[in-house]
Amino acid sequence: MEQTKTRNISRLAERLAEGRFLKQKQLFGEPAPPSSMPTAYIDGGARGNPGPAAYGVVIRSPEGKMVAELAKYLGIQTNNYAEYSGLLAALEYAQQQKLTGLKVFSDSELLVKQMNGEYKVSHPVLRTLFTRAKELVRSLQHFSIQHVLRTYNRQADALVNEVLDLEEKKKRR
Repeated sequence: MEQTKTRNISRLAERLAEGRFLKQKQLFGEPAPPSSMPTAYIDGGARGNPGPAAYGVVIRSPEGKMVAELAKYLGIQTNNYAEYSGLLAALEYAQQQKLTGLKVFSDSELLVKQMNGEYKVSHPVLRTLFTRAKELVRSLQHFSIQHVLRTYNRQADALVNEVLDLEEKKKRR
């Protein structure tokens, strides 16, 4: 019996030395995303729901430098439509710039939970936007979306309000 244990230990030592036990399947899935990825702060808003709507997006480099501001008037839409439009703008920017990863921050808890699969998307118009967003996400190697309080999303919120204020001034003329 002692001789068998010695032989098994000996085989084990040989296999370890040859690296045979290191050829194990990955235990924890995909490797972690890089710690420094570009970030997108997104916001959408409608004055009235539905009402005049716009989105604002602030893209920052991994070092925190602002690299792009995106904003657009959307006509009469719902707040949720505007939020999704901001997400799509950020994802389309990432695709155009050939980014491999993107961290998105939004103050829309609904959008974040829908994108993370915690809530269903039942409205047909939002479902179309959600499906498009998921398609764009698949083109990225790394993607995350997190909810942030509105106070941490001030720049994107300011872009939304600038666009809506400008549109309101145009209508007064």
